[in-house]
Amino acid sequence: MSLRLLLFDVDGTLAETEEGHRAAWNATFAHFGFDWHWDFNTYRDLLQIAGGAERLRHFAPADMSDETIRAMHRAKNARYREAMAAGEIGLRPGVRQLIDAARARDVALGIATTTSRGNVEALIEGTLGRAALGWFSVIACAEDAPEKKPDPQVYRVALARLGIEGADAWAVEDSRNGIIAAVAAGIRVVLTPSLYMAGDDPRGAALVLDDLAAVAPEELLDQLGAG
Repeated sequence: MSLRLLLFDVDGTLAETEEGHRAAWNATFAHFGFDWHWDFNTYRDLLQIAGGAERLRHFAPADMSDETIRAMHRAKNARYREAMAAGEIGLRPGVRQLIDAARARDVALGIATTTSRGNVEALIEGTLGRAALGWFSVIACAEDAPEKKPDPQVYRVALARLGIEGADAWAVEDSRNGIIAAVAAGIRVVLTPSLYMAGDDPRGAALVLDDLAAVAPEELLDQLGAG
């Protein structure tokens, strides 16, 4: 088995984005006239449900319309992207260094996430610059794979688009749902638990690191099988 493709999850993996999402949700609630407030523990529990709109649907009164759910989700994402554009969220330690090292070795890079394409582009542009969107051979998002993690759909979409077998790829994930999704697609996992996912069950991950700065990028690529 070799490393031909390195796939990154986004929220919690590339960056500790969830605090940005939580702040955007709370601002959105106030804008819509609700006195709801998601504190750290509440939001951590809600993160067990994949997808922002799905979390709101779980939390909101049963009689709230789907139209209102969608409107609030769109408003939240707009606020989140404004924060991203303002440079309020940075990459996690070691992420940029691993991306640079992989590009130097001609290892293909990809994104496999069930967040929206707009959120992905906002993060990449806000942290790496707009040109960095071209560094990724595949960007598979919620629009491409409506089944949320732990369903493996988004990983299978990413592999199929590039014609690469799961055995020749590694995924970088931060959560239990991410591990399950990647492994079900035949992909090995480097787990770097995020702020909200600390303490999650790491079983199934082939390698667990506090963050990607824990190992020099060239050494990590050697461990992953990059020739």
